[in-house]
Amino acid sequence: MKPVLQLADVTFRRDGKQIIDGISLTVNEGEHWALLGPNGAGKSTLLGFCGAVTFPTSGSVRVLGEQMGRTDLATLRRSIGHVNPRHRLQHPRTVREVVFTGITGTNDLPLRWTPTADDVARADAMIDTVGLRRIADSTWPTLSQGERGRTLIARALIAGPRLLLLDEPSTGLDVAAREQLLETIDSLGEAHPDVASILVTHHLEELPSTTTHALLIAEGRTVASGTALATVTTDNVTAAFSHPVHVGYDDGRWTARAKATRMEV
Repeated sequence: MKPVLQLADVTFRRDGKQIIDGISLTVNEGEHWALLGPNGAGKSTLLGFCGAVTFPTSGSVRVLGEQMGRTDLATLRRSIGHVNPRHRLQHPRTVREVVFTGITGTNDLPLRWTPTADDVARADAMIDTVGLRRIADSTWPTLSQGERGRTLIARALIAGPRLLLLDEPSTGLDVAAREQLLETIDSLGEAHPDVASILVTHHLEELPSTTTHALLIAEGRTVASGTALATVTTDNVTAAFSHPVHVGYDDGRWTARAKATRMEV
């Protein structure tokens, strides 16, 4: 399998503070990684390296075979899909129009840009993939948070990315909407078998059943890395979150439950 992402001993410092401290990671085609860790662990910074957005202070980053600092990043980013639930639009676009912005690589539709018939067909195919055909003409402000999440997945996929980054995609969703979103993510493996993905979260219940690998970090350092079943364990999660957590696994899904501690009265 070809590597689509290689981080080699990356570090990152900001205002004299060490945010990332010597993390290495290799993601191959078709692998689906979970990036797990508590708040403040450095997950967002690490995702910035993966998306060819942030340069490390030291170490090297190779994305899709290209080394950051030695390639045109704008071109490279067109092959990286990014799903961010905090995506902002300047105008109340329809689902289809939001998906079009994945073609243009912009947050909103450029002035005087008109989709071709092929663009429309591709957008509709992606909208079908995420199960939103019936609301393709609905506008962004009228969508539920779950529908917005699935729209952003379609937006990310339309450019034909080789790497898909999902930044806490279940943020703000109720249980039913979260499960619908995870079903959508699970289905992508069949429709796009060569695409690699990295999903960032700090909730084990938000991991899709198709997760193949995991990287657990805390305080900017690697706690554990490898296949998902061998990595997302009680011992490793307890170490990463600095709290006793029991991890369960059943029918492709993980659960986490902290050991109750009673306060002395």
